[in-house]
Amino acid sequence: STTAMSVHECFSVSRTHLLINGLIFQTKNCISFLDTGDEQLYDCPMCSLTCTNIQILEEHVDLHLEEHNFSEGGNIRDLELAQQLQTEEDERQRSEEEKREREEFKKLQRQYGLDNSGGFKQQFLKNMEREVDRGRMQPFEYHKRKADMMESLASGIDDGKTKTSGVIEALCMYYQNENKDVKRVWLSAGVDHFHSSLGDRGWGCGYRNFQMLLSSLLQNSFYNDCLRDTTLIPSIPKIQSMIEDAWREGFDPHGASHFNNRLHGSKAWIGACEIYSLLTSLRIKCQIIDFHKPTGPMGTHPRLFEWILHYYSKDSEGGAKVVCTSKPPIYLQHQGHSRTIVGIEEKKNRSLCLLLFDPGCSSQQMQKLLKQNSDGTGLRLLRKFVGSLKEKQYQIVAVDGVLSLEEKAVRYQNQNYFVYKWIPP
Repeated sequence: STTAMSVHECFSVSRTHLLINGLIFQTKNCISFLDTGDEQLYDCPMCSLTCTNIQILEEHVDLHLEEHNFSEGGNIRDLELAQQLQTEEDERQRSEEEKREREEFKKLQRQYGLDNSGGFKQQFLKNMEREVDRGRMQPFEYHKRKADMMESLASGIDDGKTKTSGVIEALCMYYQNENKDVKRVWLSAGVDHFHSSLGDRGWGCGYRNFQMLLSSLLQNSFYNDCLRDTTLIPSIPKIQSMIEDAWREGFDPHGASHFNNRLHGSKAWIGACEIYSLLTSLRIKCQIIDFHKPTGPMGTHPRLFEWILHYYSKDSEGGAKVVCTSKPPIYLQHQGHSRTIVGIEEKKNRSLCLLLFDPGCSSQQMQKLLKQNSDGTGLRLLRKFVGSLKEKQYQIVAVDGVLSLEEKAVRYQNQNYFVYKWIPP
């Protein structure tokens, strides 16, 4: 009787169906067979359904298999779609990142004058046209200033329209009579102040500070031999050409490559390394001192002030209150701007205060220093205390004599040694 099958026979039936139904039965190993006395019941190995007929069970299991195969195929398609979407998202993000980098690079090029948008001449004309359009300049003045500018560019000589002379001499007279809080003061040799013009506003500070430094050297006969080909203050485009000449001599090849070996016709910013290269090519002995991190509280640089004091005071004798030295001014660079150090005060409380010429100060502002008030309020334009200089890093270029041809050759051969002199922490 079929109702009296042995356990062995029951498992034999189960194994037969395992082979017939393939993977799912191999996985589950057997189909449960129940003998209820009056009828045989078959449990589905994949769910809790109980069937009374083996054929019904087979059809039921086949449905499970079809559903399983469909689900497997769906999972594969979902995975492929997810991978495709992720690939597209990665490509989109990479494209956006490249676009941001290009825009940032162009922004930096514009900021540092390397965007091929023209140089001094183009900016000068563009700004004058804007002044005419706004009614702040008459057409006849535009044409006159354009002619003057073209003449200056042709000669390579600065037109002197941004120059203020005699400030150092006025300061010397002022300090002779000042009796408030200044114990001693050291002033550089005579320096002309130059400020930015319509042609270099926003990028020309390095060139203007070189003009200030050069104006002092030209007043000192000690440098006559070095500067016999530079007897007048050069225009900014001419200074650009002079720096390019220094690069062609082999000075600062790394810096030259940064500018693609070209400054003329651009609005490129220059810094301490370009000033050093230019001075050295002219056989002017100088050094860069790098104050690479703050040396005082609150991000200040007291060692910078101490170095400046030593520079101006080391050769002075006696205890005169006002020392008008023969020392050239010092080029001072920090991120985004440069100025010229023309002296240093020592207060009665022993604190130090630098005196700076800033190319951002107009001639009108500098002229006020020539008729100095007895209370010295105009000096606020020049004074910078230790707490006022809080940039992360400062570099100075200090002139200290003349190079022989042999010494110039040594500097060329040992540029890395001479260009940076690090101040220990």
